[in-house]
Amino acid sequence: MKVGSIEILPVVDGTGRELATGMLNRPGVPDAWACHAEQLDADGVLVFPLGGFLVRSGDRTVLVDAGAGAIANDRYTGGRFLDGLRGYGVAPEDVTDVVFTHLHFDHVGWATRGGRIVFPRATYRVHEADWAHFVTAPDALPGAVRKLAPLAPQLELFGSDGPIAPGIDARHAPGHTPGSTVYVVSDRGERALLLGDVVHSVVELGERDWEAWFDVDPAAASRVRNEIADEVADTPDLVVGAHFPELAFGRVITAGGDRMFRAV
Repeated sequence: MKVGSIEILPVVDGTGRELATGMLNRPGVPDAWACHAEQLDADGVLVFPLGGFLVRSGDRTVLVDAGAGAIANDRYTGGRFLDGLRGYGVAPEDVTDVVFTHLHFDHVGWATRGGRIVFPRATYRVHEADWAHFVTAPDALPGAVRKLAPLAPQLELFGSDGPIAPGIDARHAPGHTPGSTVYVVSDRGERALLLGDVVHSVVELGERDWEAWFDVDPAAASRVRNEIADEVADTPDLVVGAHFPELAFGRVITAGGDRMFRAV
């Protein structure tokens, strides 16, 4: 995928599996997924990729999220992220920046391994609200602290919207987590939005009142998701969620007043 002169490539780490009704649903409507059965397997499970995106902009080699890591259980399996990078000719020491949409485990898995930083020359960036929530808060989960605290010497926090690399801007989109961030890639009049978990499934770009079980603040998450979807609807802007099928970009279009996602 090219946005102007900027290249964006999916990096698949593995696969996640969640019972759809326990992950996303319309409150009070237990059979809401009946209208979107094509998104599920025969058992009503939503199967989705884990990974991130490689963005090449000028002399910068940027990762947006870092997969789930070497995890393997009945719901999440990772382990392929570094091989995916090597397939693009990128070694860990080539990465100049790692930026996180948020700090859930399936987005930071290859940030560190065994307490050591995986991308030794990279500057790591994340919104300050997520660092406070996941790492420095008194009730932060010990596992998250162990995974993320080693990043401190190479960490830069940000608290406002703006550029974090050439052609890449951070846009605070709280709700899924306190510091949830969308990264807007733009060049030569073209634009693509990397949504992270602001949107878990393409279904949410059409369904205005669905909620995700994983959202810290469901009302705020719904509001920001709808604001972004309405903003890009029927424009040339491309969007992709962190778990969209095949990590494929698409556009939001409207028909009869209803929104829908169409992959490109």
